[in-house]
Amino acid sequence: MAKRDEYERLIRTEGATIRENTQGFNEGRYDSVAKLDDYEELKDQARAIKEDAIERLPALVEELRESVAENGGHLYVAEDAADANEYIREVVAEREAERVVKSKSMTTEEIEVNEALEDDGVDVVETDLGEWVIQLADESPSHIVGPAIHKSRAEIADLLNERFDPDPPLETAEELTGFAREHLGELIESAEVGMTGANFVAADSGTMALVTSEGNARKTVAATDTHIAVAGVEKVVPSVDDLSAFVELIGRSGTGQDITAYISLLTPPVDSPVVDFADDETPLSEQGDERDFHLVLIDNGRLAMREDDQLRETLYCIRCGACSNSCANFQSVGGHGFGGETYSGGIGTGWEAGVEGLDTAAEFNDLCTGCSRCVEACPVKIDIPWINTVVRNRINEGGDGGSFDFLVDGLTPDAEDDASPTLQKRVFGNFETLAKLGSATAPLSNWMAHSRPVGWLLERSLGVDHRREFPAFRRQTLVKWARNRDETPSAEPERRVVLYPDVYTNYMLVERGKAAVRTLEALGVDVEVPSVPGSGRPPLSQGMIDTARAKAEGVADALSPYLEQGYDIVVIEPSDLAMFTGDYERLLPSETHDPLAANSYELLEYVYGLLENGASTGALSVADGPETVAYHSHCQQRTMSLEAHTVAVLTECGYDVTTSDAECCGMAGSFGYKTQYYDLSMDVGENLAGQLRDAEADHILASGTSCTDQIGDLLASDPRHPIELLDPGR
Repeated sequence: MAKRDEYERLIRTEGATIRENTQGFNEGRYDSVAKLDDYEELKDQARAIKEDAIERLPALVEELRESVAENGGHLYVAEDAADANEYIREVVAEREAERVVKSKSMTTEEIEVNEALEDDGVDVVETDLGEWVIQLADESPSHIVGPAIHKSRAEIADLLNERFDPDPPLETAEELTGFAREHLGELIESAEVGMTGANFVAADSGTMALVTSEGNARKTVAATDTHIAVAGVEKVVPSVDDLSAFVELIGRSGTGQDITAYISLLTPPVDSPVVDFADDETPLSEQGDERDFHLVLIDNGRLAMREDDQLRETLYCIRCGACSNSCANFQSVGGHGFGGETYSGGIGTGWEAGVEGLDTAAEFNDLCTGCSRCVEACPVKIDIPWINTVVRNRINEGGDGGSFDFLVDGLTPDAEDDASPTLQKRVFGNFETLAKLGSATAPLSNWMAHSRPVGWLLERSLGVDHRREFPAFRRQTLVKWARNRDETPSAEPERRVVLYPDVYTNYMLVERGKAAVRTLEALGVDVEVPSVPGSGRPPLSQGMIDTARAKAEGVADALSPYLEQGYDIVVIEPSDLAMFTGDYERLLPSETHDPLAANSYELLEYVYGLLENGASTGALSVADGPETVAYHSHCQQRTMSLEAHTVAVLTECGYDVTTSDAECCGMAGSFGYKTQYYDLSMDVGENLAGQLRDAEADHILASGTSCTDQIGDLLASDPRHPIELLDPGR
């Protein structure tokens, strides 16, 4: 099945339930973390612990081995899935177990231990409600935390009624959970082996932390005399004292709970009692015999990831699912679309690349659009978009780029550039070249771009969806317009800025650039618009890191002289500012990146600063009576905490502003132009479109080019950048 057909099916069959549940988790996270005065400090603390643990991992594993042995247990480090399963099968066979009961564990999903044991004739029962539902439905989990997040209550009721035929049929949530509790309780009591995962394992004591929303994990351990815990080696932390920060963060980040229902700290000694839940007479201290405990730590590619400078951060993941919940694409298709063999969501690409390989990661890697919304959600501050970009770059290097003979000279990357991105990615990654060509040949280029035959040709050859309409190229670029103006700069300006002429503003959205120049000048600023290369955002989004680095170097070379003369850099497109302040840190040496990052500002952020320092709104186009604005902030603008500046400026200028809380518009640069993602892009955008329709505002504004393009298609309207509303020359 083609990707677009599979996404369409998932949107139709699972999308509404996934969106409701993930957005509910998000709302809970916003409310829960707002109660923490030290939220950012906790995240810094958690990340520091993980950094230290991964750095010292081999030594910590050996310390843990000694701790487990002192407790009378066994530690086995498995090289891969087959090795782990062989060890577990031997333990179960030695116990002559007929049934193994399990609590939820993504690591056991990764190694497919259920299938291995079932091949031996062992009855394996998932005791987590969501996992049990998935097991009965013979499906794979769709979320790291909520495996059955794609199923509604009615669907679960239908499944249980069909499978067990209870009388009367199950219907309410209480009836469903009550039936599951009774049925699974009987299976747990009669099992010989209990298997759990482990959220964290303390090396100093062998203590395991299990963080769950149900009591099944405790029952699984307490009711069986053989306990097998399975965890990735990355779950080891130095000490029990390190657990506090993670306990504060994991529930809030994943499901929006201040604290999860069950936090179990288990230091499995061999002489603890095995509980008979049916025995109300015998004291626990007198129940059971000696317990057998086995901790199986899984490598399966993790130690190689530890040595990989670009993938190492993946091992900091605490599997909370926040990156999935905050991802607009995940909200539409869930882990069955945005996932691999085991792991899903934003961080899933890193995991799948490390434990399964690039081929598996390639199946869903492009669903990460680099919007960066997951970065602020991650409780250990993993730069998930960068990991996805690195994986995409590696996928490109192993791919077949196709023929490029018919394209203009200069579109093909240099020999030392990325090896073979797909043809579609190369075209979008080198969009600046196309923009230059389109501008130089306008209006002919616009006629061609909007003709039906060319549209179908682009769709068949490059996968550019014919339903998208390209912005018109302008023959006179913003740089040319600024160069030919008769304006005389102030003799002693208080502020001098370079207005960065991004690709879209310079070659297509020139009026937006003119509005920015006029607004800044009206506020007493001298403005230069020099010729500067594109920021490198398009190639970076396609995983063409070397091309992006070359662009970054060109930008730095062009802007450095202005920085040395005391100019500020003002950027219209938020994604370009995110490049300057964030991504360039990975692409340029610090002595080049730091001055650029420190002196670059988003346009409305800069206008806000001018007004705060005494400039008058009288120089701007203010509201003429009651005027309402529906405003959507660009994803990366929100991540950089810059949305409030635009709202403040519009409000000060007399506009009544309503903001959207949609995670993303769905366009994400070139993503929404690609045929395989068009329907998904539009589905994501409908959330935003509905909010904008409900606002019934006089003006619809958005800060990013992608946002205005998408809103225009969704609403058949002509949304503008806020600076165009404030432009004194409009």
